[in-house]
Amino acid sequence: MRSAGIHPNAFTFSSVLTACANTLIIFHGEQIQCLVYKHGVDDDVFVNSALVDMYAKCGDMVMARSVFDEMPERNLVSWNSMIVGCLQNQMYDMAIEFFLGAIGEEFVSPDQVSFSSVLSACANVGRSEFGRQVHGLSVKHSIVTLPYVRNSLMDMYFKCGLFHDADMLFRCIGDRDVVAWNVMVTGCVHNNKFEEAFDYFCLMIKEGISANEVSYSTVLHASASLAVLNQGTLIHNQIIKTGFVKNARVASSLINMYAKCGSLVDAFRVFEEIENHNVVCWTAMISAYQQHGCANQVIELFEEMLGIGIKPDYITFVCVLSACSHTGSVEEGYAYFNSMTKVHGIGPGHEHYACMVDLLGRAGRLDDAKKFIETMPVKPDSTVWGALLGACTIHGNLEMGKEVAERLFELEPDNPGNYLLLSNMYSRNGRLREADEIRRFMGVSGVRKEPGCSWIDFKNETFVFTVHDKSHSRTQEIYETLSKLKDLVKKKGYMAETEFAINCAEDYKEQNLWHHSEKLALAFGLLTLPAGAPIRIKKNLRTCGDCHTVMKFASEIFKREIIVRDINRAYKDDLEFQMLVKTSTGCGFIFSSGGLDTLSKRSSRFG
Repeated sequence: MRSAGIHPNAFTFSSVLTACANTLIIFHGEQIQCLVYKHGVDDDVFVNSALVDMYAKCGDMVMARSVFDEMPERNLVSWNSMIVGCLQNQMYDMAIEFFLGAIGEEFVSPDQVSFSSVLSACANVGRSEFGRQVHGLSVKHSIVTLPYVRNSLMDMYFKCGLFHDADMLFRCIGDRDVVAWNVMVTGCVHNNKFEEAFDYFCLMIKEGISANEVSYSTVLHASASLAVLNQGTLIHNQIIKTGFVKNARVASSLINMYAKCGSLVDAFRVFEEIENHNVVCWTAMISAYQQHGCANQVIELFEEMLGIGIKPDYITFVCVLSACSHTGSVEEGYAYFNSMTKVHGIGPGHEHYACMVDLLGRAGRLDDAKKFIETMPVKPDSTVWGALLGACTIHGNLEMGKEVAERLFELEPDNPGNYLLLSNMYSRNGRLREADEIRRFMGVSGVRKEPGCSWIDFKNETFVFTVHDKSHSRTQEIYETLSKLKDLVKKKGYMAETEFAINCAEDYKEQNLWHHSEKLALAFGLLTLPAGAPIRIKKNLRTCGDCHTVMKFASEIFKREIIVRDINRAYKDDLEFQMLVKTSTGCGFIFSSGGLDTLSKRSSRFG
């Protein structure tokens, strides 16, 4: 157009700037801005709003703010461009400030874009009180019933932990579309109400709402978190019927679900059936292998992915570095860690640094691990220090362990795991007085250890066991089965690992170990499940090394697969769920007489 001698006007520049924003090529946008000044339309509100939007989408909020501040006139689009730009660039508090500025303008009336954006900002920083005020303001402006605002309100309440408020809002909605249902299901998952998530998903289907990829990915995450294979396979059937089985996002969630439920074979089958593998699919399968302790397969699959030109992402490297840690491949781990920035342009995060500390710690290089932390370019968080504390526990370095634990007490004073690790280190070194002091301090500080329990499903019913549990109707049979199992494993060479029996007399340590909740669940499974059927056990805390050993012996003796799932890890599901790729959050053990790889004992907080 310019070559033909036609001069662009404000409408032309607005359109071209929008194109620059969508292509994310800031250099083109800067050239257009120069032409804007050259053609004298730099005072046009629409052109300036498009400039703000372009810079914001390209990630340059300094220039976006500069253009906004110099605007001679601003309208609602201008304010929304800044609010949305701040939100997209994770500048949540600034997004709230610009929203307040917009409502303070005399001739500007915020719309659903303004409200939904500021509510998302409130959700991300947990500002529930301000979110309530925005809720009231949306009622005043009569836009609370609009889908964007309503769904953003629910999302804000869920992310701020106000489940009841979000649930009430959902129930008041007359015409609920698939987005509203997805927000509800996702909110349940975010608040660890996994069974409710599945119930709402089923209710959505019954009401005739067609599920989309977000619906399936979210409910599969709920099934994975509960490790309920039957539930997951029902959803898989529904996915096949509705044609979403070829969707990469859904397929990745399926891989994760099967992996978390202990069925690595099914996970790989789903992976093989995907036609066009993207980085999410590859990472899901790599993560599945990593969860099951198949470190060599992790490296092989990662190298295969690189070989076909797929660029790894943030989560991929978390899995690879963790695999290097389990195989003790220190040099290889360093090579992959350095390649993140030098080859792939990915800045390491706390999870990657924690993996490297765990790698050095498992190899016994505690001093090197500590020096690595001290030279980190970012401030180490609890996952990094927790990895070092775990390494100190493994190698019995009480002096360093005490120093690291004190740092963790400051970073996360309400986490009982750090106190217990230090207390157990004192106990194993014979310093019982100091161990008791740590536990007394926990009581004074109001820090409570979650009671350990294990559960197993039988005939659509869940049976829960606690340590020394005698509440079951078949208690006598369970303890008799345990006694027989004890004799059988001892014939195979089992020796009780009494270091895992803490705070009990020496004479009772072995007996205490045999009354752990996962062993009781195992005995119940041997009693009730058909011969040859897999035994699937879930536990809310970490499985101890002695139980790990017994499960391996039992798998060999009874010629059956035993899956033990530890679902309470220091590294939470949040990062995975946000990226819809699930990494190693849940200690998955598969014990099989067929010789499947097993996950090594994991004493560190981050694995």
